[in-house]
Amino acid sequence: FLRMAHKKEKTFQFMIVGGGIAGVTSLSESFFLVKVSKTLEEFDVEERPSSVLEARFPNLTVIHPAVKSLNTQSHTVETADGRVFGYEKLCICSGGRPKLLTQDNPYVLGIRDTDSAQAFQKQLSKAKRIVIVGNGGIALELVYEVEGCEVIWAVKDKAIGNTFFDAGAAQFLIPSLEADKPERAAPCRRPRYTTEEPAAGASQTFTAESGSALGPDWHEGIVLRGAEQVSRRVSVEYECEVEKIFTAEDLHNSPQQTLRPENGTWPVYILLTNGKTFGCDFVVSATGVVPNTEPFLHGNNFALADDAGLQVDDHMMTSEPDVYAAGDVCTACWEHSPLWQQMRLWTQARQMGWYAGRCMAAHVLSEPIELDFCFELFSHITKFFNYKVVLLGKFNAQGLGPNHELLVRCTKGQEYVKVVLSGGKMVGAVLIGETDLEETFENLMLNQMDLTQYGEELLNPNIDIEDYFD
Repeated sequence: FLRMAHKKEKTFQFMIVGGGIAGVTSLSESFFLVKVSKTLEEFDVEERPSSVLEARFPNLTVIHPAVKSLNTQSHTVETADGRVFGYEKLCICSGGRPKLLTQDNPYVLGIRDTDSAQAFQKQLSKAKRIVIVGNGGIALELVYEVEGCEVIWAVKDKAIGNTFFDAGAAQFLIPSLEADKPERAAPCRRPRYTTEEPAAGASQTFTAESGSALGPDWHEGIVLRGAEQVSRRVSVEYECEVEKIFTAEDLHNSPQQTLRPENGTWPVYILLTNGKTFGCDFVVSATGVVPNTEPFLHGNNFALADDAGLQVDDHMMTSEPDVYAAGDVCTACWEHSPLWQQMRLWTQARQMGWYAGRCMAAHVLSEPIELDFCFELFSHITKFFNYKVVLLGKFNAQGLGPNHELLVRCTKGQEYVKVVLSGGKMVGAVLIGETDLEETFENLMLNQMDLTQYGEELLNPNIDIEDYFD
């Protein structure tokens, strides 16, 4: 590891790699939070120049070039411009990279961060038809938000939004794709994202994946309009994946008759595993992320989880001494609470970053610290198709096997409520719409109260369940 031999510029007590939500929150516990209930919260986030943070925290230094390599033995980090810095405690918060369908194809865009969202907006303004591949949060939001452009949506599952909810909830949401979007009446009281263009002449040292990950409502400040006059035209292709992506030229030279396109020529074509071929202006790859561990592995001995994340224990520590990790780059390898699971979401990046910061401080002060309460119960609040969506506990009956029952209440166009019960106790819930049930359900899950005697009445709309369990 000779390249680490040149002179260290400075040694920091705490070093955090990554300027996303996990990195910023491990810096500062004084975030702009609105408590919704015990484990649910909404927050405001803005992408701001680093000078704002430096002015606020006089003991903070922000170093711009990306990390090129890490030497855990000498406790040093080398940046892309060849400088070397020492650390006493390091926290890796480098997030995830988009899983692209194919590398280096100008007609395939990955949307993962604020930079790629702006590139997408530019391309979309000239587009008449796009194909969106993926079934997670970003795919769901895109399909709903894009206007003035035909959208073909390829999902590998039997229903939309499989990551977040079941086929019943998907059925509840589908009519929103056919209806005209309601005008946004109230100002959005949820996270906001702004991006700064670099000043003239300033060097941008970021890589293609350098922007901050997109949280909910990332599309608020972006006009997602295509070139057509249509308001919205979405067709969903279920249970299929991408077999091949090719250009008009490839198509012309192809002996396969299966690739016969419709009239007109398009810049790019996509063949799906269901045998259908679609021409389009570009393909959006919204198929999730992989932990961004690249710069840290060479020459070190990090234990990796099956999903390629850095393994962390219940103090957010990796297998290397004095190195912590938080957010999408890490995998929680402690024994989970029965009502919690890791999902690579903004809410969890914030919780992990906040807890990792506290763990680092506690270790320096030799103080004991217990696993944070936020890891007791999985909770996530977001918005899909203009509906408030709250997910609690084992909301999709994850890992429960056949030993569970579901209660569902649905009012078309208004609300969808699903409760997961196991052994008579509430272990999960999906709430879509303004149900006002999240706090009550959260308490019922945390208290593990036996609800057998209530049966179906639990979701009776004529009973005010909040008063019932006060």
